[in-house]
Amino acid sequence: MLRLTDFIIDCPDTMALAGFYSEVTGRPVKEDSTADWAGIRFGEIELAFIRVDDFRAPQWPDTEHPKQFHLDFEVDDLEAEQTRVLGLGATLRQDFTGPEGYGWRIYTDPVGHPFCLCRNKGVVWTDEGPVWPGRD
Repeated sequence: MLRLTDFIIDCPDTMALAGFYSEVTGRPVKEDSTADWAGIRFGEIELAFIRVDDFRAPQWPDTEHPKQFHLDFEVDDLEAEQTRVLGLGATLRQDFTGPEGYGWRIYTDPVGHPFCLCRNKGVVWTDEGPVWPGRD
C-alpha cells in the first residue's frame, strides 16, 4: 500500500519557515521540530521543512530558478487572508481575481516559495473543509 506521509520543503531556516506556515494555517509546529527538520501535521500528512546549507530560492516566474512546487489555500475571504499573510511576511506577486472576487493570487513566502490564496465560485465550507462543486 502506498501512502503519502510528508510534503518536504527545502529552506535555510526550518523553524522560521515552519513558524510562517504555522501562522498561515493555524496549525502548530510539531514539538519535536529541530533546526534540521520541522513539521506541521495535517491529519496523516506532514508539511515538513528540511534545512539545506546551500539553499537557492526559486525566483518565480524565472525558469532558470523554477518554483519546483506551490501550495494552494482555498479561503472564504480573500482580502482578509491577504492582509494576514502579508503581515506574516508573504509578498504578493500576481493577482488573477476577477471583478466578482473569484480567482487566485500568487504570493511568495519569506524565502521565495510561491503559494496561492484561492477563492473558487461555488465552494461550500463544511466541518471537514471545503467542498468544490462537481468533485466527488
